[in-house]
Amino acid sequence: MTTHEQDPGLARAQREHWQNTYGAHPGMYGEEPSAPARYAAAVFRATGAKDVLELGAGHGRDALHFAREGFTVRATDFSPTGLEQLRAAAQDMGLGEQVGTMEHDVRDPLPLADASTDAVFAHMLLCMALSTNEIRSLVGEVRRVLRPGGTFVYTVRHTGDAHYGAGTAHGDDIYEDSGFAVHFFPRELVDALADGWVLNEVHAFEEGNLPRRLWRVTQTLPR
Repeated sequence: MTTHEQDPGLARAQREHWQNTYGAHPGMYGEEPSAPARYAAAVFRATGAKDVLELGAGHGRDALHFAREGFTVRATDFSPTGLEQLRAAAQDMGLGEQVGTMEHDVRDPLPLADASTDAVFAHMLLCMALSTNEIRSLVGEVRRVLRPGGTFVYTVRHTGDAHYGAGTAHGDDIYEDSGFAVHFFPRELVDALADGWVLNEVHAFEEGNLPRRLWRVTQTLPR
């Protein structure tokens, strides 16, 4: 296995990890949206976006925020348990008509037409147990489904994080600790993923009690 090929066993294990985690801890991230989602909603509104695709939505705290802000939302995740929790919450909030869900593994092509969405959001999805090649392919898919002028906001843990280098090394800057694998981003990967885009901002921030150290990246597809 080269440093840019992923171990299929690791991918399966991570899927099982998240399925079990959502099952054991329903609504584990709470109901309040993440700070990046609040930021993204404001950015998307300023660009005139009407619909948002969220990748790795989990149980949906951010997808529900986008819906409450008036966007039509398509939320994807590879955990059917997380998506069930999202659909139930959307119905309870009267947002069922605004939120659609799709069970999807981002290693596969997005099941959407070209230029079919105004904005894409992914909070810590790109820094899951994905190889660099898989991340590049995913960003290529985001580019394909975005309309010209569309915006992509994503967050990733980076190599300045205190957990970088800790736990089991899987190559390609992926480290696993307590059953949870993270692909820590060097800055050059962020720049490479923005090739052909307008890179609007790379904002450093911290989240959680560890704290996790992340970048919030905003990039726009040229018209």
